Amino acid sequence: MADPQRYPIPGATHRVEEEILRSRFITTLAYAPTLDDARSFIAAVAQEFADASHSCWAYVVGPPGSTAQIGMSDAGEPHGTAGRPMLNVLLHSNVGDICAVVTRYFGGTLLGKGGLVRAYSGGVTLALASLPIAERIPQSTLLLVIDYAAVTPLHRLLGAFEATLAAEEFAADVTCRVVLPTANVAAFSAAIVDMTSGQALIEELAPDDSLS
Repeated sequence: MADPQRYPIPGATHRVEEEILRSRFITTLAYAPTLDDARSFIAAVAQEFADASHSCWAYVVGPPGSTAQIGMSDAGEPHGTAGRPMLNVLLHSNVGDICAVVTRYFGGTLLGKGGLVRAYSGGVTLALASLPIAERIPQSTLLLVIDYAAVTPLHRLLGAFEATLAAEEFAADVTCRVVLPTANVAAFSAAIVDMTSGQALIEELAPDDSLS
């Protein structure tokens, strides 16, 4: 069964540009895992294009299609012609933790409400088509204390559980820090217990401890 905590996210900040009836539309997409990240990105793009006519935005914080943490703004365009169409595209993109800002430099020709909806939604669609994609994988860190005989078997186990060895200290026993997807912690721990006949010490570190 698929892990609901793992899903596609933007792999990099990405930008496309197009001209529609002499108006310049610049769409910028970015990874936004928190509301603060989304707001900071929106502010940064608005500052970058401070002389633009409009800086419209939308974001989806959370899994693809989730409406628990969403936001949008028409930024002075007629109501419902920018933020909502942009958000609709994001919600159907199968990408989570994503923020979009469409910057418009007005070219002198009115597009009308339908034209604006097509321009703003189309800009996000165009950017998504070439967006680099990564995967969100919640990680956990385990502290292991094992004897010397278990070191090589441990190394052989890592790949099967998408685990990496972050640190290894040799003293009377061997102390290791292993980083792996949170969804794999239980199965990996069971494999370690089985491998060492229950002689390993296994402790899941708190997030702050795992970064120290």
